[in-house]
Amino acid sequence: MSITRATRDGFRMSDVLSAALIVAVAVLPFPVETFRATGMLLIPALAPAVVMPLRRRWPLPALGVSLACVVAVAAAGSISPSALLAVAIACYAVLDHLGRRIGLLALGASVVVAFFAGGWALGGDLFDSTALQFILIIVLGGALGDTARSRREFAAAMTERAERAERSRDDEARRRVAEDRVRIARDLHDVVAHQIAVISLNAGVASSSLETRPERAREALTTVRSASRTVLADIGGLMTLLRADTDTDTDEREVELRPQSGLADLDVLLAGFRGAGLRVDLRGPDHGLALSPAGDHVAYLVLQEALTNAHKHGRGGTATGAIRTEGAAVRMTIVNPTANESSEPPRAGHGLRGLQERIAAVGGAVHFGSEGGVFSLEAWIPTEAATKP
Repeated sequence: MSITRATRDGFRMSDVLSAALIVAVAVLPFPVETFRATGMLLIPALAPAVVMPLRRRWPLPALGVSLACVVAVAAAGSISPSALLAVAIACYAVLDHLGRRIGLLALGASVVVAFFAGGWALGGDLFDSTALQFILIIVLGGALGDTARSRREFAAAMTERAERAERSRDDEARRRVAEDRVRIARDLHDVVAHQIAVISLNAGVASSSLETRPERAREALTTVRSASRTVLADIGGLMTLLRADTDTDTDEREVELRPQSGLADLDVLLAGFRGAGLRVDLRGPDHGLALSPAGDHVAYLVLQEALTNAHKHGRGGTATGAIRTEGAAVRMTIVNPTANESSEPPRAGHGLRGLQERIAAVGGAVHFGSEGGVFSLEAWIPTEAATKP
């Protein structure tokens, strides 16, 4: 409120000063008789002071009235410094408010009218130095108006650029927050969800075997205890990663804290599922796979997710898989019977969505679906040679 009031007060003060200056010049007793406004000539000499407060809203009409007063005084054989000063002020307003193109045209017309009006008043002497000084004042007024407009446009452009940069920073911050949320969700699923599934499945095995097969129940409870310790350690690692104060700390400790299991740990993964009651038949190549560290980790996650879904949502407790090299990619296929024999495509849960994102991050592809009561998941992961530029 205070800034608006101060601005309005500033406008009113400049209007008062402009009108007062024109009036003062009109009644000023110039030593040269040609520049004095006496008698009826005071009317056109003072008239521009009336229209000066309107120059911001209607700059061209204010300029036209001022030029008309200049011509009216020149027709009587005199030069009106007050009217010429009003022309300069009006030219300032035109260039300031209407832009450079219209402003320059108006300025050029004003200079021509003032030039010939001065020559008319002086009996044809177009190049009288005393009259030409008013031409320079008009040009100076237009130049100052153009400078004021340029400064205002520059300030507006800088403000807009700063606001755009601020919006870009906000958008970037929101994007990073969204990416961090997705990454945290993937890590929680990869680290926690699998172990929780193992705990749940082995707890069910222990509950059903407690009376009939106590040794089987003890094995299941041992697995539950081991999985609980693992998930607690993984959660602790994730919490430490999330609480890292700087990006440097995160970069240095990310590899250590994040799970980076690969196909070398496949036997341990399969043993865990087989111990929980899932019969897994996995056929792999006789030789090692030339996968990058990231691709190797993603391949492990593909098998982990597929076998977890087979154990949780499958039918018959069986899963069949194959890993083979096809050209510049490793193809992984895992199939299992489903409890729901509908052929409708399954709804992708958090695990499958996270798997799609991880495979896409290493340049691979994945396809999954159900048909005839069988769920299949196929993934293609580029080899290390294919990922090198």
